[in-house]
Amino acid sequence: MLKDLQKIFPSIVTYAESDAPRRNNYQWFINEEHEVIGIERSELTAKDQDILLAFLTPYHVDLPVPTAEEKRWKERLEGNFSSEPAVPCRLVYFSIPKNQSSPHVLKEAIDAFFGRPVPILWENETEGFIIEEAAGLTEENISYEQIIDVLMSDLYVRISFFVGPFLQDYGKLSKHYTAMAKGASTAFYYADQPVVNYTDAIFYFLIEQTDVDFRDEICSLILQDFTEDAELLETLKTFIACNLNVSVAAKELYMHRNSLQYRLDKFMEHTGIDVRQFHQAAVVYLALLASLHKAN
Repeated sequence: MLKDLQKIFPSIVTYAESDAPRRNNYQWFINEEHEVIGIERSELTAKDQDILLAFLTPYHVDLPVPTAEEKRWKERLEGNFSSEPAVPCRLVYFSIPKNQSSPHVLKEAIDAFFGRPVPILWENETEGFIIEEAAGLTEENISYEQIIDVLMSDLYVRISFFVGPFLQDYGKLSKHYTAMAKGASTAFYYADQPVVNYTDAIFYFLIEQTDVDFRDEICSLILQDFTEDAELLETLKTFIACNLNVSVAAKELYMHRNSLQYRLDKFMEHTGIDVRQFHQAAVVYLALLASLHKAN
């Protein structure tokens, strides 16, 4: 392909062949072989760009050039993989605010935390996916909360993670990758912490797919007169988040255990719903998510 394109665009180069001072003068693309190529902007007309975009993908040169391993993972996510034995892995979506850190610096920091180079597939300069292979883990699982603490203390970078489940079959990667990319914004919308697990986000996805009338009905029937009681709603939310443990929830809320019990009893007396029972707590949790959607 390069030789054919070179007949039309003499300035074409691969990223590796280009020199840093001139890189901003080039329009960059990545082809199906995941090779980064550039053409001088002065050679490209609007029509040329439209034609090239039909079979090439725009590429940001500020992103690290994909390694051979990252290219293989990209192919797997696109549904192209051989009969190679699958290594258990999970996708971890991440997002950082614009202009907080360069992709190169962030990759170095993440590699340092893992203690080895980790495949990172960049969506753009602020979003991407970490490929975490189970075979490369130590006995103690990686803590993404700790990564956040390190990045904040060392680089002052705020980062959010959406952590997928471990998959045993590469055949499921492509569909799961699409679901993760689409669901990340929903997960962060409902969650109030920077690390969200995919299993926790299932509730968010369910609520997001319901219509407004149904969400209003859930709030009305389950929360009843407490829909505007922010203090009690926060109590219920914290109690459920603490796995229905009164002692842990009371500590989290900085209140006496008896005071928390009083609030839970008050809710049960008015609604007939015992939030201390798992199945009823799950319904209350859905209602709390629906009320959050309503409030925004």
